[in-house]
Amino acid sequence: MQDHLASAREFVAFSARGRPLRIVGRDGAVTVGDARRAGAGVDFACPDGGDTLRLVSDPPSDPGDFRDAALAALEAAFAWFPDRDVLAVEAPAREAWFEPLVARGVLTRADNRLLARADALMQQPALWLARGEEPPFPERFVLSGDRRHPLRRPKPEGVTYARFIPWLGETLTFRAAAVEDDLDVFHRWMNDPRVASFWSESGDLEHHRRYLEDLIADPHMIPMISAFDGVPFAYFEIYWAKENRLAPFYDVDDYDRGWHVAVGEASRRGGAYIAAWLPSLMHFMFLDDPRTRRIVGEPAASHVQQIRNLERSGFARIKTFDFPHKRAALVSLLRERFFADRLWLPAQGREVGSPASAAPLPLAGAA
Repeated sequence: MQDHLASAREFVAFSARGRPLRIVGRDGAVTVGDARRAGAGVDFACPDGGDTLRLVSDPPSDPGDFRDAALAALEAAFAWFPDRDVLAVEAPAREAWFEPLVARGVLTRADNRLLARADALMQQPALWLARGEEPPFPERFVLSGDRRHPLRRPKPEGVTYARFIPWLGETLTFRAAAVEDDLDVFHRWMNDPRVASFWSESGDLEHHRRYLEDLIADPHMIPMISAFDGVPFAYFEIYWAKENRLAPFYDVDDYDRGWHVAVGEASRRGGAYIAAWLPSLMHFMFLDDPRTRRIVGEPAASHVQQIRNLERSGFARIKTFDFPHKRAALVSLLRERFFADRLWLPAQGREVGSPASAAPLPLAGAA
């Protein structure tokens, strides 16, 4: 196996307290430090092809700082060694420092060893969600028209999710759309001929202002803007399926979610980018409420390549049905499959190493 740490590698993680952490790996050594200021970091070793992460420096005095550093080192190690789904964690004479991670389910004990599992790590919301470790919203049922559904958490503002994408060297973010900030770019994207062919929402500025205002006011929809390193490239809509027009067409669960997307910037439509934003969007929805067991989509049944891309990313085609405005395919992704099959990684066979040369892919999940 090639040693991914033989030359310098860098990674960015986001702590439970919102601090960006910089992780540098070189010659089997891994150092985690605050990305915003210089200072002593926490040192680990990741030798032997990435099957062990060993603490080699004294832990910081603040247990929270150590927890954040350990989680960041694990996230980077699993990213650098994507074929690993389990890492042994060693901390001679310091294992007590890792007890909070055992309590959170990140680490387990087996044969007197501490083991970290990638699927358990990826279910830690504080690493990616801006609201950190808030518990699920209390369950109380309400009526919206004739739809009985759980009362939803108040809609977010600002950045909701951040994830460093190692094959791009960029940070992907999702943030709640705001009319005053996003109308112009949304207007431009919706009038792009390629986007308009999927969305059928071309129009003047006032049409798009009303469109965004209506969705922002709708408690079951969250319109979002996605960016790489702060530069917007796509518009996402995520929705609670129980209150959506899709609900009558299948056996909907209270916490099912669905999605639509328009990639507005042509330069961000290659395979390397869809391998970043598509699984990250699914990751966000599964983390946002642990009661979400299934994510659904309803692309047009005629969009064969789009459906093939979704199937390659873990979705199953359930059936074909007739919306009033289109003949659609119902597709579904299970939470269990997403984490067990490590679907946050690029789909098998998709080239991710060269964003500029990757073939463009059709818009996925468009309305």
